Amino acid sequence: MEHSNYSKWWLWFALASAGAAMAVFAAGVVRAESDDEPRTKTPIQHVIVIVGENHTFDNTFGGYQPKPGQSVLNLLSEGIINADGTPGPNFSNAAQNKAKDIGPSLYSPTPTFDSTYVTLPQPDTTYAYGRPLNVPDTRFPANLQNGPFQLSKYVSYQVGYTGDPIHRFFQMWQQYDGGKLDLFTWVADTAGTGSNGNPVPQNTHQGGVAMGFVNMSAGDAPAFKFIADNYAISDNYHQGIMGGTGANFIYLGTGDLGFFNDGSGNPTTPPLNQIENPNPVSGTNN
Repeated sequence: MEHSNYSKWWLWFALASAGAAMAVFAAGVVRAESDDEPRTKTPIQHVIVIVGENHTFDNTFGGYQPKPGQSVLNLLSEGIINADGTPGPNFSNAAQNKAKDIGPSLYSPTPTFDSTYVTLPQPDTTYAYGRPLNVPDTRFPANLQNGPFQLSKYVSYQVGYTGDPIHRFFQMWQQYDGGKLDLFTWVADTAGTGSNGNPVPQNTHQGGVAMGFVNMSAGDAPAFKFIADNYAISDNYHQGIMGGTGANFIYLGTGDLGFFNDGSGNPTTPPLNQIENPNPVSGTNN
């Protein structure tokens, strides 16, 4: 990917647009209602932060069209998709590649290029409620074009559950791939969920689901669109730390890193079964 707003992957941690917008919304309407309530220097008493994890900016706002006089950098504005969700003239900028990182080689944040996907692998039903796990999700075609696709063409935006894109420290560095942003699908389809002390982690087999987006131009995500239109949208926010929930929650709340310690603030070594080994399992690609 040369410059797709999948670079806003690092927005992943907060749909920060929604978080900032909701903070503004809450600040504008919450006021003290009686003389008995605590007073603040401004009418603002509560700030609400919404954290929508594990998705990029473009997963939700890729098809967003701002009001006249405003601009936003997303899949639509970059010509990667059209307003109807179909591939745009610059669709190939978001093409996903395969890589080689076969064990027992050492982990690399920039694995060796292998080939370009002809079509995206069919999304799997990872973590899907009420559906078999880790099998091809037949709601989606098996020949999706190599690039972003509109989820709501296949699954209802309101009630369709589509899985949980991988969100782990070492895997995100590989997805980033030195800035090329072209290994989202390969990592999602080859990486494990983390061993948690077990010898071989379960492969997630997520297929191409990370390249899916909901399309505001087609009526998806109306609440987020309303907030963006009427309050604020942090479309230039980037996630502070590679990885998933825990590290980012700590960073969002404190502006600092969390670390394993002895309970008195002194760094110490975690239990060995809690230290992740990012090297590929022997004979596997991740």
